[in-house]
Amino acid sequence: MRNKFLILGIAGLLAACQIETSQFEADDKLLWSDEFEVAGMPDSTKWGYHTGGHGWGNNELQHYLAARPENARVEDGKLIIEAHREDVEDKEYSSARLISQPSGKWQYAYVEVKAKLPKGRGTWPAIWMMPDASTYGGWPKSGEIDIMEHVGYDPGVIHGTVHTESFNHVDGTHLSAQKTITDFDEEFHVYAINWTEEEMEFFIDGEKYFSFVNTGNGSDDWPFDQDFYLILNVAVGGNWAGKEGVDESIWPQRMEVDYVRVYEPRPLTPTKAVEATF
Repeated sequence: MRNKFLILGIAGLLAACQIETSQFEADDKLLWSDEFEVAGMPDSTKWGYHTGGHGWGNNELQHYLAARPENARVEDGKLIIEAHREDVEDKEYSSARLISQPSGKWQYAYVEVKAKLPKGRGTWPAIWMMPDASTYGGWPKSGEIDIMEHVGYDPGVIHGTVHTESFNHVDGTHLSAQKTITDFDEEFHVYAINWTEEEMEFFIDGEKYFSFVNTGNGSDDWPFDQDFYLILNVAVGGNWAGKEGVDESIWPQRMEVDYVRVYEPRPLTPTKAVEATF
């Protein structure tokens, strides 16, 4: 005999199954933004840089450079972050890693970035957030929010992920969900999170595909009660993106960003009841 039950979504278990649409209302309060309307170098009042070629904890192959138009510039109303195959000190690739420090840091927000991604084996674009002060200690104790990651050997699969002391990729306990976007490199898509005190929701083009709930068990599970800043970068190779090698023939490759907008957090998206058959 088949019995049908309506099961209220438990966010931690059913997060990847939730599909909702998020749309802004007229009274949403904008906290910080960049529309990339002025050609030239990225606005230095809004963006800084991480620099260096030490591998960034992932054995990455690029050297990040600052204030270099070949790697980061604004043109035609878009921010361009571009990785090149060229010798820079002891690395064979150059790129840029822009950070919203010190002007942009938030505790609880709706963050959305409209972007078109690079393609090809070895590319690793990311839109993500790190803690401004690392209140609870070094990584992963103070958390990491990966709004969007894409590795070129797995084209179109977009990852949204959180890392904490309890949930991180080193221990194999990280919490993540994926959504496939077939035209990731041809069209712009909006990658977003709605981060509140209770929950963090992940969206692509307004469609919710992942949710991470505050367990109430302290900072090991939820270190997200502190300021975080935004990072935009294109990495090359590394432990993840380089797992199937790097195609040396595809460079340069770029991520284009149409805008970055940060609003006050929205009310959480209601979770649909899921019909299960037993």
